Amino acid sequence: MTITQLEYIIAVDNYKNFVKASKSCCITQPTLSMQIQKLEDELNTKIFDRSKHPIVCTPIGLEIVNQARLTLSEFQKIENVVNQDKKNLSGELKIGVIPTLAPYLLPLFLNNFIEKYPDINLKVREQTTQQITEGLITNKLDIGLMATPLQNKVLKETPIFQEELLLYVSQENALYQKKYAVSQEIDPAELWLLEEGHCLRSQIENLCELRKHAITKHQFEYQAGSLETLIKMVDRNNGITILPELCTLDFEEKRQKQVRHFVEPAPVREISLVCSVNYNKNAFLKALKETIINVLPENILNKTNQQIVHFT
Repeated sequence: MTITQLEYIIAVDNYKNFVKASKSCCITQPTLSMQIQKLEDELNTKIFDRSKHPIVCTPIGLEIVNQARLTLSEFQKIENVVNQDKKNLSGELKIGVIPTLAPYLLPLFLNNFIEKYPDINLKVREQTTQQITEGLITNKLDIGLMATPLQNKVLKETPIFQEELLLYVSQENALYQKKYAVSQEIDPAELWLLEEGHCLRSQIENLCELRKHAITKHQFEYQAGSLETLIKMVDRNNGITILPELCTLDFEEKRQKQVRHFVEPAPVREISLVCSVNYNKNAFLKALKETIINVLPENILNKTNQQIVHFT
């Protein structure tokens, strides 16, 4: 059994396809298949069910692959220890970012990070909270950039900043005349929401206590997949929505006038860098945190009298 063979079975599990897995490993498909077959012969067990399309792990194979991920992670720690002792950080860094944060935060810091750390091979994926959590646990991701707290004992959270949640209201809505927003005054029937699976939706449901009330549905019911869609629905179809602060930074004057802050204590979502409790690339975490903090507006970094909205 070799580290290379473990890398091969992890690749097949990731891609569910021998051809794609071989390309990701920069080898031919026959070579990949031969090495995996040798490993299966050595272990006297089948790791993959090749009769299924896409290919899946056998029950015992899934346990083997999960252990291979842990073994590979431990093996890579040797290289990480050496890298962190060097002045220049290097190596692969896989980051997952939630969709309601990625379009607004990534453009602020990515170029700075890449220029400062040219030897880091950065791979960024836009994923839901659940997908990022699973990726961190299975070592498919190194770091998650996401809303917290998660209350997951196998993950470690490093808070970076708190992002205020703001009401975005149509000019034709009665709440447009209000100077500040009050969650109790929000009519659930007028509220446009993201689809299920977004942590921001869950936070908004908790903020407005939507689960305690029977929600009157729109004649046209729609659950959006992006904040941009919600904004346009409010602009053209009346109603209201709730947006994270970074989303509103580039609003033109007309849209800025449609934004309302909530009364204090203002609701915020906590944004953190999240990793496995076994993750040991502390220098990477520190570099990422410092780069992000250096590009954020002061009003976001210096929050006072805020209340973190949790999600379930």
